[in-house]
Amino acid sequence: MIQAPISERSAAMAGPGSGSVDQQGAQLRRIAARFALGGAIAAIEPLGNGNVNDTYRVTLSGDRARRFVLQRLNTTVFPHPERVMGNIAALGNHLEGRLAQEAAGPGRRWEVPRLIAPLGAEKHWVQDGDDVWRLTTYIEGAQSLETVATEAQAWQLGFGLGTFHRLLSDLPIEALADTLEGFHITPAYLAAYERALACSTAASCEELSFCQAFVAERSALAGVLETAKDQGVLRLRPIHGDPKVNNVMLDTASGAAIALVDLDTVKPGLIHYDIGDCCRSGCNPLGEETKDWQAVCFDPGRCEAILAGYLNAARGSSPLGTSPTCSMRSA
Repeated sequence: MIQAPISERSAAMAGPGSGSVDQQGAQLRRIAARFALGGAIAAIEPLGNGNVNDTYRVTLSGDRARRFVLQRLNTTVFPHPERVMGNIAALGNHLEGRLAQEAAGPGRRWEVPRLIAPLGAEKHWVQDGDDVWRLTTYIEGAQSLETVATEAQAWQLGFGLGTFHRLLSDLPIEALADTLEGFHITPAYLAAYERALACSTAASCEELSFCQAFVAERSALAGVLETAKDQGVLRLRPIHGDPKVNNVMLDTASGAAIALVDLDTVKPGLIHYDIGDCCRSGCNPLGEETKDWQAVCFDPGRCEAILAGYLNAARGSSPLGTSPTCSMRSA
């Protein structure tokens, strides 16, 4: 999971620039019009509840109005937007080629958000003052979840990530930049925690003692993946970087996973971090935004379903095929 600092999220919630709603709407239309839309803009409205970027849905006029996703990149979190955009372009081109070689099974599709080029520009984005904006295709007939309600949904979550990894398995990591250096590297987070703990003046309490003991009992495991990488046991591969529940899009009719979105964190890494982050997000029945932290738990049934779906897709046993007919019990 990745989040912008609170000050950055507050600025994003306020929308671009300052001034009235009419002024902000006019600014958004002006920015959107700098891309090759292919039609007149009918409406622009906020989209989703992301923690980092400022996101809007752009709808064109007409009987079969096309829709797009307009985003302002958070350059505090991503100080090198050219690397982010280069990765998304490389990923899109690669997936388009792979999908052309694979036929989807009945009731199954796989979508890739594609970049829309700015008018008369060589870059994949437009600059507006200090802000960086991009436009991508909108995935129709899809929805995302904030929590996993059933093991069938958990299976789809894993299937989506497994499909993503499989389709990118032959993309050379040299084609991708590291957009967030150190992201997911567990020993580095542990070291930062230990530095903070050493200078902490917080009063001890039961909850704090529990958390400290939890970390201490598992600290020896923090370097397992990085050690295996250094020893050549594990290799870097293209990863999503933030495969939480609401970054997996499900077909509104069938409930099948059909896309992964929020591709800013795509980079070379260990797929094990992706799998672990997916389970972290999907196996907590209360979701990521709950304030009832004492009721948070890790559901093994959801974990088993996520891993089953992942292996089904990642092994290529049913490339872009239909979901299994075996029933998953409701959680």
